[in-house]
Amino acid sequence: MAKKDPKEFTVEEKLKHLYSLQTTLSAIDEKRALRGELPLEVQDLEDEIAGLTTRLNKIQTDIDELQAAIVQKKGEITTAEASLERYKAQINEVRNNREYDMLSKEIEFQSLEIELCNKKIREATAKVADRTEELNRTRENIDNRQQDLDEKKNELSEIMQETREEEEKLKEKARELETKIEPQLLTSFKRIRKNARNGLGIVYVQRDACGGCFNKIPPQRQLDVKMHKKIIVCEYCGRILVDPELAGIKTATPEEEKPKRKRAIRKTVKKEEAPDVEAPAVPESEEA
Repeated sequence: MAKKDPKEFTVEEKLKHLYSLQTTLSAIDEKRALRGELPLEVQDLEDEIAGLTTRLNKIQTDIDELQAAIVQKKGEITTAEASLERYKAQINEVRNNREYDMLSKEIEFQSLEIELCNKKIREATAKVADRTEELNRTRENIDNRQQDLDEKKNELSEIMQETREEEEKLKEKARELETKIEPQLLTSFKRIRKNARNGLGIVYVQRDACGGCFNKIPPQRQLDVKMHKKIIVCEYCGRILVDPELAGIKTATPEEEKPKRKRAIRKTVKKEEAPDVEAPAVPESEEA
């Protein structure tokens, strides 16, 4: 039997599929939450080790360059010393003051060159010692971080082993549900879910408010949500809204409040003394 095109589903069916997908993805998020901060800790340790390794390589390169410079300066000293010996031998055979002055300057220059090279060698040797010490500290840090990383990875592997099978089933269910949702709607849902802090892209109306941001929803909009004629989103947070019945949520109906009996209030009237009333006058005909 050919699968139904996602565009042919009614709005109610689309909302049902979306809410089922949200429930499945939330369950996957819960499984991942069981791992806690371990994946982030593992990633941080791996990044730290990568940074320390880069630093180690840089230090080693600096040491190699300094040692090469020392070798070069030693070669320059050897050359300068040979020149110095040659000039000292020639100065004894000069014929005039001009040659003597020229050789004297060469001897002085080569002597200064030797002193400068020795100074450079001492500075480079001191730097090599410092960099070597830093190299050893960095290697020690890498070993410590690698040990921590191995422990965290083992701990994470144990937790993942417990939840991997259930998570794979949920992922398979999510992939199946995604085939029942048209691509444009699915893309919008994923974008909403990504921007939502709690990972909810579709929520049901609860207590006349959005289940995501808890802002009040106007009655007319609630009626539109219940009608399932079009997809309604919250005007505050942008989440897709469904009514609780479609989401399979049973809402508790509040019991009818019994009319409260009004308590009779007796008014106490202060008893006043009756005024003196004159007796009615008797007619003369009745006096006889």
